[in-house]
Amino acid sequence: MEAATVLVLLFACLVALTLVLLARREAAATRAQAAADVATIKDEARALMAEAQRREERLTSREQDAAEERRELRRLTELAERRLAEADAERDAAATARHHADAVREGAERELHARLESVSGLSADEARAEQVRLATERAEHEAAAAVRRIEARARRTADERARAVVATAVQRVAGPTSAQSVVTVLPLPAEEMKGRIIGKEGRNIRTFEALTGVNVIVDDTADSVTLSSFDAERREVAAVALASLIEDGRIHPQRIEIAYSDALKGAHERAVAAGHDAAEQAGVGELHPELVEVLGRLRLRTSYGQNVLAHLVESAHVAAAMAAEIGADVDVARRAAFLHDIGKALTADNPGTHAALGAELARRLGESPVVVNAIAAHHDEVPMESVEAVLVQAADTCSAARPGARREELDQYIERMDTLESLVSAHEGVRRAVAMAAGREVRVVVEPSVVDDRSLPEMAQAIARHIEKDLSFPGEITVTVIRELRVSATAG
Repeated sequence: MEAATVLVLLFACLVALTLVLLARREAAATRAQAAADVATIKDEARALMAEAQRREERLTSREQDAAEERRELRRLTELAERRLAEADAERDAAATARHHADAVREGAERELHARLESVSGLSADEARAEQVRLATERAEHEAAAAVRRIEARARRTADERARAVVATAVQRVAGPTSAQSVVTVLPLPAEEMKGRIIGKEGRNIRTFEALTGVNVIVDDTADSVTLSSFDAERREVAAVALASLIEDGRIHPQRIEIAYSDALKGAHERAVAAGHDAAEQAGVGELHPELVEVLGRLRLRTSYGQNVLAHLVESAHVAAAMAAEIGADVDVARRAAFLHDIGKALTADNPGTHAALGAELARRLGESPVVVNAIAAHHDEVPMESVEAVLVQAADTCSAARPGARREELDQYIERMDTLESLVSAHEGVRRAVAMAAGREVRVVVEPSVVDDRSLPEMAQAIARHIEKDLSFPGEITVTVIRELRVSATAG
């Protein structure tokens, strides 16, 4: 029992000794770690102190630099103040000198003005007014001379340009003749059709001519018959009726009456179709239906042998070509030229000129003011308001006056021109008469020693009345009387 107790005590002592040793080891380790931590903290503290010292040194250096800059700034400020004071002093001196110079100049000017007034006998205001007058006259003379030079140059170039534009426009169109004869030739499918048209003992041809008022000429011409009438509307109705009879093949009085009735009823449709075809040929779109129908009626209208609808198409092309050449509105010029004679379809039922009637119809149906004015002004009944109106009048003249446009034999044309010039030349004081523009204008050059300026209007009216009385002519003739006095001298 005692031995066990001793063993227990020994074991307990061993355990306690072990624990003491372990505690000492841990304490030693803790002291070593603490010493290491203290060393680290000391190193960090020394580094922080070194950094703080460096920053303090930099701050001290910056403060020194700032102090130096402040001293330099004070020095520059003092220098600028001194320079400013010097500048003020110089400015005051310059102002004093300027005032003195102004006083001297004013005195000199007064003295000079006084001397000039005593010498010239004019006051300063009078001299100034005279100088202004002389400068104005000189400027006016120079301006007038410049204007004359410009006008002369413009006339030379304008005439050449105008001829080139018109020639180019007419050459581009180069349309066939628009003259219309008084006959219509219908082809026949076979030679025996002539016998059917004549009928037994001529009853068919007599019935046809009685209904239509058109002469039917059946001659030796192969495979065709000719319809002759001065009335284009009658001739068209007869041609439509006869074409229908030829196509059907049955020709007798009853069928002739039916075909003629159908041809009369189809006149409106033919007019509308002709109007659309003409608008398409002219390149004009978006026309009011009433305008199209009225245009189509012109297919049967002629003016001195020229088909009016063909004339409108041709005028539209000429006007568009000229507008393109000079930079005007091509569409407006084309449209106005195409519509300019539309009033000719209305003159039979309404009072007034065809230009005025056509303009009113175009205005009522929504055409633009430029187009309306061009229609109204193409015979100078109202003033022209646009360059397109001028082009319409020019295109109308080109289409009507070009060779082949109207049916007129060359000998008759030459004879008419000679007669016109001879008639005008018979007036007292006329030096020379020249017929121009296919007889639409006659220019009369008078002797200035016989006819004075005040007599020119009366003389022009007298010549116009003489032409109206003694000469038969198509359209209108403009009489222009020219009085020119020329004086020359020779320098030896």
